[in-house]
Amino acid sequence: MDLYPEMESCNNSENSHHTITSLVTGAAISSSTSPSITSTPSRYENQKRRDWNTFSQYLKNHRPPLSLSRCSGAHVLEFLRYLDQFGKTKVHTPICPFYGYPNPPAPCPCPLRQAWGSLDALIGRLRAAYEENGWPPETNPFGARAVRLYLREVRDLQSKARGISYEKKKRKRGPTQTQTQTQEHQQLFPPNFSTFQGLPLPPGKLKI
Repeated sequence: MDLYPEMESCNNSENSHHTITSLVTGAAISSSTSPSITSTPSRYENQKRRDWNTFSQYLKNHRPPLSLSRCSGAHVLEFLRYLDQFGKTKVHTPICPFYGYPNPPAPCPCPLRQAWGSLDALIGRLRAAYEENGWPPETNPFGARAVRLYLREVRDLQSKARGISYEKKKRKRGPTQTQTQTQEHQQLFPPNFSTFQGLPLPPGKLKI
């Protein structure tokens, strides 16, 4: 569809010229004042789309070619092992003298692998993309038990080999309501202040 049709008949008409000028000016003002509808996809969305395209291409190149409807957790594991050849994380073997060293002082011939964190994030994005593309959660191969066990195995192996802990740091818990009440009571009433022994305190905090 041509957005700017020819207007030869308008060139010789002053009224038509003013009409066109008004329309163009009005359109420019309208476009400048109206809010933008399009939004730039986030980095996560872009990465998720690239991951989905990569996995789809992997299925096409599979021998024999594999459709998504026949894809299982076993095929996802094949895909993850296939990605290891592009890994950049040094994973020391048990016979390596630097096994368990976070920062080895010298190079070694140990293989490069995909880092556990990268694989874990990849599976999360593919799991979401699978359902966003209309497939039911019940058949999601990226959420299969075999995939979860594989990721856990990779995490433990790399944690020992690289001397790095992948345990999540526990958040500092704020004081509970009972602790807060006890602190407030201690501030108001010293321990040797026995006049208000009948004051209700949290269980186990007052011995008579």
